[in-house]
Amino acid sequence: MCRLLAYLGSPISLESLLYKPEHSLIVQSYQPREMTSGLVNADGFGVGWYHIQKDIEPFIYKNTLPIWNDINLPHLSRYVESKCVLAYVRSATPDESVDFVNCQPFGHQQQLFIHNGLIENFRKTLHRKIRSTLTQDFYEQINGNTDSEHIFALLLSQSQINKHRPPEYALRTTLLTLSEMAKRYQVEASLNIISSDGHRLIASRFATTSPPPSLYWIRDDPTFPKSVIIASEPLFRGNWIPFPENSIISVGADCEIQIEQI
Repeated sequence: MCRLLAYLGSPISLESLLYKPEHSLIVQSYQPREMTSGLVNADGFGVGWYHIQKDIEPFIYKNTLPIWNDINLPHLSRYVESKCVLAYVRSATPDESVDFVNCQPFGHQQQLFIHNGLIENFRKTLHRKIRSTLTQDFYEQINGNTDSEHIFALLLSQSQINKHRPPEYALRTTLLTLSEMAKRYQVEASLNIISSDGHRLIASRFATTSPPPSLYWIRDDPTFPKSVIIASEPLFRGNWIPFPENSIISVGADCEIQIEQI
């Protein structure tokens, strides 16, 4: 299981978000509190962020090193500021390689995507089935072999098919499609997902068996005013609220939150 983090709000340095909290994503990489599978997240990491002023495609920084071993990230984190950040540390599924193509966030145009969870026996079960449902554009864009990248491709395909509907609809359809596939193949799937276009966050806490992996949100904490943070584990003491099981949460540009039960 990986650890996820997303931020939307007033401009903030990556350092303030990644390093300074007492239970930061860095700490969660080697001392997670709520992981149900694995002990550490040492199989790479990634950070994606959007430019403060320009509406351009997001920036992504990845490495296959454990996040605590990257000597460049602390310097980069002091320099970069953003209103919207997605980050993750990876605990690789045993049959998935540790290389750059398998590191998240995954991106397409304005969209960033991160996933925590797994599809049980993915290569032997849902791999081919998911690929058979993808639109041609996104079938051809898969570079790695993770279940996460295939889930992203399915989400992009659903967004393309339902382009006149809100993005929450595409995520809901993706989750229900994967749930039905998992049921048919008699495997479990856990699908904590966060996606963003730089102006909003859309996240799910979802699994075919209860409970899903942990996921929390907090709004307008005194240390991070005018913002919403979503994280696998609370970063610091505060009014962190657990996501309801099997739900989608949308965070608008004004940090308003809407919760939809699946």
